Parts: sequence; C-alpha cells; structure tokens
Amino acid sequence: MALIRPVDETLAGFLRDESRTQGRAETISQPADEAEVRQVFRELASVPGAPVPVTVQGARTGLAAGCVPDGGHVMSLQRMNRVLGVSGDAEGGFSVRVQPGVVLQDLRNALAKRAFDTAGWDDASLAALGRLRGADPVFFPCDPTETSATVGGMVACNASGARSYRYGAMRRHVRGLRVVLPSGETLALSRGAAVADGRRLTLTTEQGTVIEVPLPTYSMPDVKNASGYFAAGAMDAVDLFVGSDGTLGVVTEVELALAPMPPVVWGVNCFFDGEDRAVGFVGAVRGAVPGLGAVEYFDPAALDILRSQRHCDPAFSSLPEVPPAYACCVFVELQEPGRPEALEALAAVGRAMGEAGADPAATWVGTTDVDRERQRFFRHAVPESVNMLIDERRRTDPAITKLGSDMAVPDGRLRDVVALYRRTLAEEGLESATWGHIGDNHLHVNVLPRNAGEHARGKALFRRWAEEVSAMGGTVSAEHGVGKIKRDFLVPMYGREGVAEMAAVKRALDPDGVLGRGNLFDASLLEGGEA
Repeated sequence: MALIRPVDETLAGFLRDESRTQGRAETISQPADEAEVRQVFRELASVPGAPVPVTVQGARTGLAAGCVPDGGHVMSLQRMNRVLGVSGDAEGGFSVRVQPGVVLQDLRNALAKRAFDTAGWDDASLAALGRLRGADPVFFPCDPTETSATVGGMVACNASGARSYRYGAMRRHVRGLRVVLPSGETLALSRGAAVADGRRLTLTTEQGTVIEVPLPTYSMPDVKNASGYFAAGAMDAVDLFVGSDGTLGVVTEVELALAPMPPVVWGVNCFFDGEDRAVGFVGAVRGAVPGLGAVEYFDPAALDILRSQRHCDPAFSSLPEVPPAYACCVFVELQEPGRPEALEALAAVGRAMGEAGADPAATWVGTTDVDRERQRFFRHAVPESVNMLIDERRRTDPAITKLGSDMAVPDGRLRDVVALYRRTLAEEGLESATWGHIGDNHLHVNVLPRNAGEHARGKALFRRWAEEVSAMGGTVSAEHGVGKIKRDFLVPMYGREGVAEMAAVKRALDPDGVLGRGNLFDASLLEGGEA
C-alpha cells in the first residue's frame, strides 16, 4: 500500500478532533515506524511547488484543534502503537519506551498485567521486564480524562489530568525522545544530554547537522502550564519538544518514567452548600493532607447536569444520587502507604471541611475498586454529559460549539479567578458548568451557548479572561495545549515579542514552516510578520 494517498469521504474522521473543529487536507499517510515517517517527508519534499503543510495526529482526542489540518497532508501515527522495551535504573526505578501511537489505556493495562508483546525486544529490555515482574507494582501517573489519548498526543500538549496535583504533567515523566525533523533528519534526545547555554540551545542531528536554536526570553508562569514553547535558562532539550503542539518535529519514540503504585488509594467526595465554602476547603485540605493525589471540583451547574442525566438517560442510571442540599463538590484522592495512614488522612479531610464551615459527614468515601470506579464514572460523566448537551443544541444551530476554558492561576489567586468567572458570566447572561483540577487552581469553565450570539459572546469573554488571568501570573492553557483555537491568547500572556521569539524557534527547526501550520501563531510570523 502506498504511504501517501488522497483523502476521501471514508477518511473524514481525520479532519476533526474533539473540539468539533472541522479541517481539510488533500493527502494522508499512516506510517508504522520511524523509517516510514522519514519516507513520507522525502516524498512530500518531491512534490512540485510550495512545501506541503503536514499536520501530525494521534487519536484526535484534543480540544484545541492542534491536530486539525488546514490543508496539505495529515500524518496519522496511530499505527505506531508498539511498546518497544523496558529499562531499569540502579535505584530500582523503571521506564518504558513506546511509539507515539500507543494508547494510554492500553499502556495502563499492559503495566497492570506486566504483559507486553516482546517481539523485537533486545536482551536488556527482556532482562528488565523480568525484574519488573518481580518488583512492586508500578504505573504511569499522567491521567488525562480521555484514556483513548495516545502518548504522542500527550507529549504534544504536555497533558496532565487529575493526578497532576501530585505527579505533575507529562513533561516530568518524559526521559527521552526520538524526533524526525521536517528535513527528514533525526534527533535522539535523552535528559541531561543536551542542555541550553543560557537561552541558546545547540542540537546535533544523527546525520551531523548542527542546529542553533534561540530560545524565547520570556519567563514561564509558576503554575501548571501547557502554553507555547517551554523556555528557561539551561533548560533540557527534551523540554522544548514536550508541549510544542506538533510544530517542531515528529516524535517517533518516547521513554516514560514509571512511578511506584501507591499501596492504598481512597477517594472522598466532599459536598458543600456553596462555592465559597468549597474554595475555602481547598486551601485548608492542601495544607492538611500531604498524601493527596488529586483535588477536583464540580460546581452547582455541573451537579445539576449529573442529576438530570441520572434521571433522563439510562446510560447514567448507575450514577449515585446527589441530594439537593449538596450544591457543589470537591473530590480528593488519598494515596497512603497503609490503612492507618489513610484513616489519619481521612480524619484530616474532615477537619478541613469543618474549618470551611461544612459538615464532615457530607461525604462519600470510596475504599474499594468498585467504589472508586463509581467515583471515576461520576467525575467523567460531567464532560461527557456536556458534550452530549452541546451536540443536541448543534442540531438546531450547527455553528455553535462548547467553549471550554483551560486556564490556571497561582495559589493566592484562586478566589480572585473564581470571582472573575462568576461576575463576568453573570454580566453576559451565559449558561456555564465548571469542573476540573481545583487543587492546581485550574478550572475548566465551560460556556454552553444556545445560539450563535451567545457563542460569539462566550468567545469574546474567553479573550477577556486570557488577559486578566495572564495579569494574575497565570496561564491561558494549563493542559490542553494551544493549537489553533487558543493561539491568540498567547499575546496577552507572553506579549508580541514573546510570540515572535517562538516563531524564531520554529524557523530554526522547521525553516519552511511545514509542521502544524496555524498552531501557536499565524503562519505569517514565519515570514517576519507581526503577531
């Protein structure tokens, strides 16, 4: 089968992602390994005329349209879905090497069973696998809501999820990368091997080409962040490619650090009669319980959506009933070395609820696998239900979409940003539902437009939030990446000069502007235009 073929109606699914953004492309490829990725670039380079834009895709679970093509060629990496090996270190830790198309849930299942397709593994990997099977359980802690996401897509947007409160985002877990540049040359990057000299990074391809990369001079916000290129003095080269939104190179291999599985994991849904008490509880519990794995939030509108779904849709009938007196909820996950420590942590949660003026008895505690699965279903049912609601409204007005924010602020500004959201949503008369990673001061405020006018007002409100959150020292995207949908938000965050510096990074690694065209900044910037 030819590597490159035309896009026809049977391949329409490759033209959109979960943001419901619709794109266009002329050709598509589905390489199975790095050699085929390089071959695709060679074939595209032989096409007469201007360079062909290339949009790299994983499972298309993204929410920022980063993998939605704007013409040119789609390179889908879903066939690159093999686990390539396991390694161990002197301290007893383990890592796993995977192709970018490996699906998160498949990786979780393989690690839980400690069972892999080992065809083609070298002796060192087979020996490490033997040690892994005899060691205490390990897992990969990065946990975006969509478990059908691929590892490559998670690298592209520096994905995180609920457990980022304890374990951090994707960047923390990436030990190494293999990358194919648009030139077809390759980079082999391991942590510590290539480090910037101040704000200048020197990379050498495996073919011997030396590339000087001028790093942006802006300061990264001290919050969970997935907005634009990572930049810092003496930074590691690996960090530049993690979170680069598919604009610098095609990741063909990822080495991921694994973490010890916590011996005891309990979940606690804590309910409150108002948002102010819930926010107060977050501040109290963060200081009282060191072993928190996650701190998640559901506002009154989110709980109302769950109540409605439970009664109206049989698929959600197993949701636990939420009493009307429970206005909002904070879910905390306790990760402890044993049951006594978990009981102590649970008591500390109760005390934090009391400090916030809430009833410590207003909780659901999950201590078994069955309990925690119900809690997981509860958490994930909210975004799923909102997507269903918007899809129903789109039947009347196809132009509207869900508008989901992804902003985060420093610890001291949580109350400020919640007040900003509530005040401005009321001013605009917009329906919304809010949930997300409140432990990281990272809330997904979702505007639910009913018509084109509300959709336009919601988009304008997001631009206003981007300015005000940036002024608070926050980020415009904490975990979903920027893609095409949020690229204009980078100007208030980094300034026009900062965005221009990002374009200079791209010119160094992708001089023709082939990859991810339209992601992060307008293509005109690559020709010296203004942001």
